[in-house]
This record gives sequence, structure tokens and C-alpha cells, in this order.
Amino acid sequence: MAPSLLLPGVSSDGKQMVALIALFASALTLVEYNATYPGLVEFRDAPPFNRIRYLLALLTVLALTLIECGRVHPTTLSVLLETLGDLAGRGMDFPYSPVRLAAEMLQPDASEAEVARLRSAAGLSCLLALLVLTGFVTLLRLSRWPLGSGAFNVWVNLPTFDPTTGGDVILRLRRDARLNVTLAFLLPFLIPAVVEFTGDGLDPMTLHSPQTLIWTMTAWSFLPASLFMRGVALARIAEMIREKRRLGVLPPAADYLPV
Repeated sequence: MAPSLLLPGVSSDGKQMVALIALFASALTLVEYNATYPGLVEFRDAPPFNRIRYLLALLTVLALTLIECGRVHPTTLSVLLETLGDLAGRGMDFPYSPVRLAAEMLQPDASEAEVARLRSAAGLSCLLALLVLTGFVTLLRLSRWPLGSGAFNVWVNLPTFDPTTGGDVILRLRRDARLNVTLAFLLPFLIPAVVEFTGDGLDPMTLHSPQTLIWTMTAWSFLPASLFMRGVALARIAEMIREKRRLGVLPPAADYLPV
């Protein structure tokens, strides 16, 4: 709801529609997390996985919204975020980088100001995603996730994964983990390439709407980060199952008797 509530010039009908969609989304989340059986949400009982993903989306949307609000009513925070985004965008703007490819999604006749605006939003989105991913990986290294909140139920936390079919569970989890990590690295490059091949690029006029720019850049950075987190989590679960198997098949020591 943040862009519709904070950005100037949004009609009351638009705000009511967004509030209605947000109400349905919150009701769905409430039902999912209070259900006994598996639903649509993965890692439901393995916090803080989904909380970190939500935090990343929230920070990205809020940061980009404050930057766009600052173009009409500048504040210290909006100027700081815009400067940070400009520095991040310029620092990541090298040949074949995701930020360079994102800026090149615009049509060739786009002005320098329009390119700089998109580059700043892409740079800040990338920076936030990298910071959150670093924190997530560090958390996994330092904690016993997903066992910190109790026993890990594969059926509840991975509702689309059937452990009884398709061969060894560990091999399947590792394969899915590699696939997710690979897609996470390729998506920032594939999305601009698809836009270039399917047309002449994005019309700068479509990004003149602040909400379009905010949600486009949020999806562009959030989807790869979410896939990377899922890949790392699946690899962690595969390693946990492998360790359980290893401990279960070890022969008893010579000085001990089996119970």
C-alpha cells in the first residue's frame, strides 16, 4: 500500500482499490499461517525465511517510494536515498552488469535524465538485495536454521515437494537448489535481454508513472534474490537430511553397547 498512500497525485479510487487488494493479501497470509495442513506458502514454519523476504520487498518499495516522493517534496531522507542510489548505480554501471543492462532496457531515444533515474533505482534495489542476502547467508552460518524453531516438517514447509517420488530426496533437493541459484544469477541478465528481443525496449513514458517504476524495479531485484534464498535454503535442508542419514547408519563404537 505504500506507493499509493505516500505518492502524491493518486486518486482516492486508486487508494481504495489498493487497500482492498492488500486486505485480501493479508487475509490469505493469515489463513495460510494458521492452517494445519500445507498450503501455498513455503517455509511456513521455518522463520525467519519468509520474514527476510518480506523485509527485502518492504525496504525496496519504501526506499524507491521515498525517492519518487522527494522529486515533488524533497526531504533529507529522500535526498540521502537518491544520492545513495545514484552512487550505487554508477558503481555497478559497468559493461554487462545487471544495472547497465537494466538501463539499456529503455528505448534508444531516452534522455539522459530518464536513464539516470532508472539506473539510480536499479542501483539502490541491487544494493538492498545484496545487503539482505548477505545477512541471510550469515544468519544461516551462525544459526541452526531450520531447526531453531523445532522439528522441520518437509510436508508443511515444502508443499510442492513430494519426497516419495522422483528418486533420492537429497539429490532432488540439491538439483532444485542449483537450479534456483542458477536462475537467480541469470534473471537480472535475462529480463533485459527478453525486453530487447521482444521489442525496441521500454518506452520511457511508461516509467514516468512512479508506481510503474517502483514495482518494476522491485520485481527486477526481488525475484532473483528470492530464488537465491530458496536455493540456499534447499541446499541447507539437503545437507541436514544427509547428516541425519550419516548419524543413523554409523556403527556403534567398540566401547558402547547399542540401546
